[in-house]
Amino acid sequence: QSCRYVTLHNCKMPKTVCAIIACHNRRAKTIACLDALKHQAIAQHDVSLHALLVDDGSTDGTANAVKSQFPDVEIISGDGGLYWNGAMRLALEHAMRRSFDYYLLLNDDTALSPHAVQTLVTTASDKPNAIIVGATRGNAQGGISYGGLIRGPWWIPLRMSKVPLSDQAQRCDTFNANCALIPKAVIDMVGNLDATFTHAMGDFDLGLRARRLGYALWVAPGVAGECEPNLGTGLWTDKSLPLSTRWQRLKGPKGLPPKEWFVFTRRHSGPFWLLYWLNPYVKFWLKGMMEALTTRQPARGTR
Repeated sequence: QSCRYVTLHNCKMPKTVCAIIACHNRRAKTIACLDALKHQAIAQHDVSLHALLVDDGSTDGTANAVKSQFPDVEIISGDGGLYWNGAMRLALEHAMRRSFDYYLLLNDDTALSPHAVQTLVTTASDKPNAIIVGATRGNAQGGISYGGLIRGPWWIPLRMSKVPLSDQAQRCDTFNANCALIPKAVIDMVGNLDATFTHAMGDFDLGLRARRLGYALWVAPGVAGECEPNLGTGLWTDKSLPLSTRWQRLKGPKGLPPKEWFVFTRRHSGPFWLLYWLNPYVKFWLKGMMEALTTRQPARGTR
């Protein structure tokens, strides 16, 4: 029977969910992510699942592999300079034109557990007009790798702590967008990821903006999937790199670009925002000088 006759036949239209994914030269991980998404154990009358992928200039054949194995996935091509926030913003912009019920922000290195989407949607039904975050953990460790985050007290508002695993939904202040379900009503009011940010901070900013507007954020029960934590190899925190290289990477797109960090701290760190803005750059050079002095000191017992 047609679902036009809702009152007569008690038909229920499925909730439409669009998974938003960005990728760049991680073909194996992207394919694994989409495969896990394809095999979600969802009740078809509850959820209709779609996927939109921004391939940001991959040169490893990711786009062709996706077209071959997942022909239903819509692919948008980038020029290689979008980075994570830019690519996710572009994908979300396209998806928002379609008026899906929910938008699932998903990292391409996240492999969802089979019941993840159903759990997220069920939690969203219990917590209307709220962002629902899915917690992830890595293969090699049992703790949380990414998920919901709780802010510190007012004097350290940007010191974030992870929400621990639980079999109950838990409140949080913001989130890592490795897995997060956002209702259309929230996106319509809060808006897209901010174009101010190139790579990082966009997800934190979106969650904090939602909280400021009065929307709740909840971490769904259990584990949504697996995602290995970023250990910082090759980034500004990598102490195997020369100090000058680390300084350039701290200021680069994958670090804390001064202009972007300026906006983030002024927006979210309260009256002492200027101190928070300066802190990582001052701390970097203080630690760098200490490391240099320690390295130059002769070992005890030598001449």
